[in-house]
Amino acid sequence: MRIIAGSLRSRTLQAPPGLATRPTSDRLRETLFNVLAPRIQGAVFLDLYAGSGAVGIEALSRGAAQVSFVERAPAPLSTLRANLAKLGLTTGFRLHALSVTAWLRKPAQEQVYDVVFLDPPYDAAEEYAATLAALGGAAASRLAPGALVIAEHRRKQQLADRYGALDRTRLLEQGDAALSFFSASPAPGVSMDNGPGCREADSGGIESQ
Repeated sequence: MRIIAGSLRSRTLQAPPGLATRPTSDRLRETLFNVLAPRIQGAVFLDLYAGSGAVGIEALSRGAAQVSFVERAPAPLSTLRANLAKLGLTTGFRLHALSVTAWLRKPAQEQVYDVVFLDPPYDAAEEYAATLAALGGAAASRLAPGALVIAEHRRKQQLADRYGALDRTRLLEQGDAALSFFSASPAPGVSMDNGPGCREADSGGIESQ
């Protein structure tokens, strides 16, 4: 894996060992950040099920003001820490070594997020439903006004069009993968450039526990 653009462009990243974690491909990350380009500079970004940290690190490289990584599994967590160290990143992020469910249940802090990305294991349908329902309900106070919530999932996997206050506003498909965009309100400034090979479908670093 490599960082696609920004201050860390072309730097390489480790992937977690084994098949349990599926890093977001370079191509799909490029598509994601083509869409997010108008709003990523200065954004507060949340990377749930962070794995190797590739998505959140890409956000930092492109000018996000702060990134929070949430990851519990030991192998991906070790890889995420190694990637941050390899790149010399010591500020601009928070690393939460917790499950996403546990983190969302913690009392909300003052910080709210402009962009939320979640990439649970593809076959964990209950994780998608629970996390999106929490972000559209009990954990909605963690979202800034006009925040975007993006879920990566299998193209054939059907997500609901609404989770509480979150409405799906966009669905992009690329190969076997898809990106579903949700917002609690219209999200201004989102690029309509889907990126190559993608089609639009209908419809200080701080570590805590």
